[in-house]
Amino acid sequence: MEGDPRHFESIGNRLGFRIAQKEAERLYWVWCGARFPGLLCLGISLGLLFLAVPIIEAIRLQGLSSRVGSLWYFPLMNLVLIGVAVFLLSLKRTVVLDRASGKVFLTKRSVFGRRGLVVDFAEVVSLRLGTDQVYSGFAVAGSTAGVKSFPAASLRLLLPNGETVLLDRGGRKRLGEMAERMSVFIGKPVTVE
Repeated sequence: MEGDPRHFESIGNRLGFRIAQKEAERLYWVWCGARFPGLLCLGISLGLLFLAVPIIEAIRLQGLSSRVGSLWYFPLMNLVLIGVAVFLLSLKRTVVLDRASGKVFLTKRSVFGRRGLVVDFAEVVSLRLGTDQVYSGFAVAGSTAGVKSFPAASLRLLLPNGETVLLDRGGRKRLGEMAERMSVFIGKPVTVE
């Protein structure tokens, strides 16, 4: 195994991988970030540029000591919003099962870097379809007032030393189909908790 399985944990309750390629020798799943929030942030920030550009121009002409100078934070916050949008749109995770090399390749990418994990098929004991306790915080959508964590269905690779690698979270039916397809491909059983 090359890489650290802890880097592939997620605080969210749903990732939602989709099949990008399906070949005889290779299966390729991809998850492309939080598209809706990213596009929403980008749209709002581009819309607010109609206010930010005149403010910047007025500050340039009149200086920070003028009335418009007190709005210096508005273009700055718009720039931060564009940065958040770029980050959200850059998130990408992939899971590749390659029969030719006998390996599972996991990658996690963002504007801040790229992490990888490579696991041999021989190192995988089984696939585990179970339930994770997901932290209930600001990153999890929905109302979970007063609840610290809640259950979410998950699919994990079980390794011989007891470590697990998170592949996906989501609905049990979709994860079950994904687990069956992976199980047949790598020749390992699926254990259901």
